[in-house]
Amino acid sequence: MRLSYTVVAVAERSRDSALFEELAMPLFARLYNFASWLTQDRAAAEDLVQETYMKALKGFPSFQPGTNFRAWMYRILRNTFLTSRSGLKATQFDVADDDLLEPETAQTPETLLLARAEQETIQRALEELPVKFREVILLCDFEEMSYSEIGQTLGIPMGTVMSRLSRARRAMRTLLSEKLEGVRR
Repeated sequence: MRLSYTVVAVAERSRDSALFEELAMPLFARLYNFASWLTQDRAAAEDLVQETYMKALKGFPSFQPGTNFRAWMYRILRNTFLTSRSGLKATQFDVADDDLLEPETAQTPETLLLARAEQETIQRALEELPVKFREVILLCDFEEMSYSEIGQTLGIPMGTVMSRLSRARRAMRTLLSEKLEGVRR
């Protein structure tokens, strides 16, 4: 009798784990983004999400089917943050101290939104460049390759790399100026 109970319990746990994975994994990126907003630190956000998933898996048998799983996961993440060391630091401040009322970083939702809009504008301008210009900018500015490495990668002389990069950056400035003018109108 005891053996069959253990087998049933293991089978139920296995089913629960599979269901948990099915429900929880699609939320991973969004939970990470939320954790990043809360912690303002990549490593802390990763730790927070990992701890959230461990707590959620452990507590999954208490989850009520038919209720909002996503909200349940976000609540666990938020509560985990608030009870963590960084969460406690974030919630403890002296109202009389005006300096503490200002955010520690210059990153506010507005500045992050503007930065995202700038990135999208740059990406669109980059996509409009001819391939020979786009690849040299990507290799130099994003992959941080030296002119020599770019020349080897593309099979062109270093002088050609430098002139293409100069022309590509000039074209980017022109495209970005045009896009900025379009926004101002």
